[in-house]
Amino acid sequence: MAEALTDTTASKKKLVRDLQRVISDAEELLQATASETEGKVVEMRERIRENLMAAKHKLGDIEDTIAAKTKEAARVTDEYVHDHPWQAIGTAAGVGLLIGLLIGRR
Repeated sequence: MAEALTDTTASKKKLVRDLQRVISDAEELLQATASETEGKVVEMRERIRENLMAAKHKLGDIEDTIAAKTKEAARVTDEYVHDHPWQAIGTAAGVGLLIGLLIGRR
């Protein structure tokens, strides 16, 4: 379950980075077309500006959600390790052994 949560969190973080890049590019486009004064261009620029503001707001909400879920996953993991220390040690040793074997094969 923790692995699925980690994968989901990583995917969401990548999505957030991609959205931030798109927003940044759109803002550059708005600045580059600032000198255009034709009615249609001005109208389109205003619509893009409004959509960017909405996207930034939603992006902030997504980042807050990711942070909250990450903290919750860390808390649950911490509780599990405290409740089952020997199982956690055994799991960590097993994972370490597998990584060691994989590295040693190269």
